[in-house]
Amino acid sequence: MASAKTLTPDLCVVGAGSAGLSVAAGAVQMGASVVLVEKGAMGGDCLNTGCVPSKALLAAAHSADLSRSGIALGVTATPAIDFGAVHRHVHDVIAGIAPHDSVERFEKLGVTVIQSGAEFTSGESLRAGDFEVRPRRFVIATGSHAFVPPINGLGDVPYLTNETIFDQAELPRHLIVLGGGPIGCELAQAFRGLGAAVTVMEMATILPNDDPELVAVVRDRLKANGVTLHEGAAAKSVRAVTDGVDVTVESGGFSKQVSGSHLLVAVGRRPTVDGLNLDRAGIKFSAKGISVDSGLRTTNRRAYAIGDCIGGLQFTHVAGYHAGIVVRSALFRLPSKADHRTVPWITYTDPELAQVGLAEKAAREIHGDKVRVLTSTFAENDRARAERKTDGLIKVVTTSRGHILGAGIVGAHAGELIQPWVLAMSNKLKIGALATMIAPYPTRGEINKRAAGAFYTPTLYGARTRRLVKFLSRFG
Repeated sequence: MASAKTLTPDLCVVGAGSAGLSVAAGAVQMGASVVLVEKGAMGGDCLNTGCVPSKALLAAAHSADLSRSGIALGVTATPAIDFGAVHRHVHDVIAGIAPHDSVERFEKLGVTVIQSGAEFTSGESLRAGDFEVRPRRFVIATGSHAFVPPINGLGDVPYLTNETIFDQAELPRHLIVLGGGPIGCELAQAFRGLGAAVTVMEMATILPNDDPELVAVVRDRLKANGVTLHEGAAAKSVRAVTDGVDVTVESGGFSKQVSGSHLLVAVGRRPTVDGLNLDRAGIKFSAKGISVDSGLRTTNRRAYAIGDCIGGLQFTHVAGYHAGIVVRSALFRLPSKADHRTVPWITYTDPELAQVGLAEKAAREIHGDKVRVLTSTFAENDRARAERKTDGLIKVVTTSRGHILGAGIVGAHAGELIQPWVLAMSNKLKIGALATMIAPYPTRGEINKRAAGAFYTPTLYGARTRRLVKFLSRFG
C-alpha cells in the first residue's frame, strides 16, 4: 500500500450530516483549517432520507387533505393525485437544497473534503482514503441509521426504511408500518393522505414519549383519516406472498395476520459507529452511542462526538446546537456544556404535536403537588374556529410559583406555537412574561397567552379580589 499523505488541520470532522457540516462551515469561516470526511451523500440523513423528504411528502399529503376538507368552508374539491409527480416533487426539494451541502460549496469555503470512509489508527490519527489525518481535534458526527429488529422472516422479505422509502416511485396499495413513533406516524399519515391503505403496528402506544392527552388528538385524527392502528401489538413473523407480505401480530394474547403490499420498518434508530475503529482511538462506545461528557468530549480528550451518534435526542436542531458548543470549545477553549432541558421536539402529523421540557407525568414525579397544569383548547381560539382547525390544545406545566417546567401543544402549526415557550424556558422567564404579552388578534398565538393567563385566574377572579374591589369602591 502506498504511503498516505499526511494532513494536519485544526479540526478533522467525520460525517457530513447536519452536525458535521455545521462544525465545518463555522470553524473554517472563523479561520480554522478543517478536513471533512464523508463516505456517503453530503447532507446526511436529514437532507437525503429524513427531515427534508419526509416534510416534502407530508406537504403533498396535507395539500390533498386540504382539498378534501374544504367542504366545511363551502368549497368542494376532489384531489387528483399523481404519485409520480409527488415523487418528483420530493426529489426536486432535495436537489434544491443539496448545493448548500455540497462538496463544491465546502471546498469553496476552504474545507478539505475527503470522500471516503474513515477509521482511526491511533488516538491522534485516522486514515481516510489516501490520507492520514493528524488534527489538533477530532469531531465525530457520523449520525444514525434505521434499526431493523430481529423479527422472524424479516430478512427474507423486501422491506422499506426511511432510507429507501423515498425512492418508492409508485404508490403502495397497502403499506404496513412497523412502529408508531414520529417517523411511523408521519409516514403513515402521508401515504394514507395520498391514497394508500395504511396499517400501523406498535408494541406499546403510538408516540410514547409525548403527553398521552396530546397524543390522543393525533390518534383520533389518524383513525379519522382511515389509518388502521394496532397498539400493544407485537409483530412476530413476516413472510413474502405473491402480492406483498403477510405479518403475524400478537395482541392481547391473540394472533392475527395482516396482509399488505409493502412493509415499512420504523421502530427506531441506532447510532452509526461501526467501522470507525474507535477502540484504537481510546473512545468508549456502546450500542447506545459514543460516550461523551457534558462538554461533548469523548474518552479521548482530542475527540468530540456530536449529533445522533451519541444517542439521546436525535434531532437536526440538536445537531446544530452541539456544533456550536464544539466550535466554542475546540477553537476558543471556552468552557461549554450541553443543556438539553429546553430542547423542543415536534411530530409533523396533522395536527402537529410539539413539546418542550417536562410533560405532566414527569413533572409530578419530580415536583409532586407543587405542579400547576394550565390548558386552553383550539376550540376557544377565534382564528382556529374561523379556519375550522379546532382540534387540539395547549398544556403548560409550572411550579406553584410560576416557573415554567414544560409545555406541549397539539394542533395546527404547533411547531411554530411552541417557540415562545422554548424562549421563555431558555431565558428562565416565569409564566407572567407570556401572560402579559400583547398577542395580535386573531392569531393562533393567542392560545399561548390564554394558557399563561390561566395561572392567575384563581387569584384574579377569586373572593379576595372581589372583596378588595368592593372595599375600594367605597372611596369613589
